[in-house]
Amino acid sequence: MPDRIHQFGIYGARGIKGYEAVARRLDALAGYIATPVTARRGLLARLHYLTRTDHARAAARAAGLTVTERTLKAWLDGRRSPSKKNLDRIEQAYRTVRRHNTARYLLARLNREGRGTRVEIHPINQSQVARPRQRVVEFRTLNIRHWDRIVEAWATDNAQALDDAWVDQIVDLGSQWGQYEYVTNVGFAA
Repeated sequence: MPDRIHQFGIYGARGIKGYEAVARRLDALAGYIATPVTARRGLLARLHYLTRTDHARAAARAAGLTVTERTLKAWLDGRRSPSKKNLDRIEQAYRTVRRHNTARYLLARLNREGRGTRVEIHPINQSQVARPRQRVVEFRTLNIRHWDRIVEAWATDNAQALDDAWVDQIVDLGSQWGQYEYVTNVGFAA
């Protein structure tokens, strides 16, 4: 079994870690609010999402949004605007709560009662690598049946656990799995 790549891009190859591509795809499937938090509409949408129920408020507090009820009401009414630091906290709390709320749904959709989901793995971009140093890395597909560790690590925003869970899945590619530690894209639907 090959080791992990330690000096990626030394000869000009471009790509991202496979687990980062998986996290991006899961984020896209989670369906975040498209309007940025800096716009009034985006701010209100996030605040309503984080404050619509007592459960949502508790989750927002646990995710790091620790402002008083009075401040929240002033933001919602438009009497005050949050600082840049608070805007970042609102965005982070929103993403954390949204990930937690959609994780169970995504897990059920991806596992599909044990049938799994087909994943497309697009190899690294070697256009900047000198010809003699290029290697043949082809487009691959893989059916992942157990998404539990991947989705759990994504929902808790644990990069190391997500990396480990992703590598455990791509080992099914056989002796070539190390070639797909870095990719240009990972595609799947739920």
